[in-house]
Amino acid sequence: MKNLLDLDAAGLAGFLAGLGEKPFRARQVLRWVHQRREGEFGRMSDLGKGLRDKLGAAACVEAPRIVGDTRAEDGTRKWLLKVDGANAVEAVFIPEARRGTLCISSQAGCVLDCAFCSTGKQGFNRNLSTAEIIGQLWLASRLVESRISNVVMMGMGEPLLNLDNVIPALRLMLDDNAYGLSRRRVTVSTAGVIPGMDRLRDECPVALAVSLHAPNDALRDKLVPLNRRYPLHDLLAACRRYLEKAPRDFITFEYVMLKGVNDNDSHARELAAMAREVRCKYNLIPFNPFPRSGFERSPDERIRRFASVLQNAGVTVTTRKTRGDDIAAACGQLAGDVADRTRRTQGRIALKELRA
Repeated sequence: MKNLLDLDAAGLAGFLAGLGEKPFRARQVLRWVHQRREGEFGRMSDLGKGLRDKLGAAACVEAPRIVGDTRAEDGTRKWLLKVDGANAVEAVFIPEARRGTLCISSQAGCVLDCAFCSTGKQGFNRNLSTAEIIGQLWLASRLVESRISNVVMMGMGEPLLNLDNVIPALRLMLDDNAYGLSRRRVTVSTAGVIPGMDRLRDECPVALAVSLHAPNDALRDKLVPLNRRYPLHDLLAACRRYLEKAPRDFITFEYVMLKGVNDNDSHARELAAMAREVRCKYNLIPFNPFPRSGFERSPDERIRRFASVLQNAGVTVTTRKTRGDDIAAACGQLAGDVADRTRRTQGRIALKELRA
């Protein structure tokens, strides 16, 4: 059975052609599945009975199974989604006055092991399929009352190590017959996988956020081990290349604020110098503690001072409001359930293949 959530418009057209159907049927089915979030072919009333029967025999619409649904005091909602017998991932919806943002996952676990991230500490199990990625949006769209206006791929995993499945999911988010989101309102976050940045730029450019977290190679090597492979000089060059096709005229640099580690004025001045090399804005993220992390959140006054140093240098900077930390739904806290929290072999293979 073919899961139709696995197929973007081109893939669905090809699948239906194999069933002897004309291309326009793909648009109809896309609208039923993604705009109306319908999973039962028998209820797709403007499809002929013959096509409904064919789909019933050859296809399904199957999203991850919800095994946990929690709400924070601030209205943030987190789902634990079972993707197979051994793995679950998490998705988070953040309601705000003018928008609703869904944060989704791209992998079960993460290979990158950034020092301050609880998700990375669980290890890596596998990539998510396109159906498992877009299925998070499909489910959330059915369950929340407010409109999902923004999607950020900032949940579990490194999206640019799973582009074969991420790109079709992004295309569905952008497709007017599916979710119809603007490229500016879909954001992919990366720790700096340069080959993946170049591929995303060429195949499906959306807004890009780079998890920076340090202003120099010596510190970033410790906080973001990927930097040893793709150092800052190369990363900034990749950012400039990405901007040639990006829907926004800047890169967002995410910067988690760690007390006594990366939060002094000299670090801010280094970041200001970096902003002269690539058009960017900085998003300062108060660290969200988790057990045995070894880090503390920078005090509020230190964060304000850090931001003022950047602002006085003419740099655009925002400070992220912490949301959902009472249900472990805040940035860096997603961990999910996995059977084995030590395996990174598959992820290392993915890194090597992407580099090649």
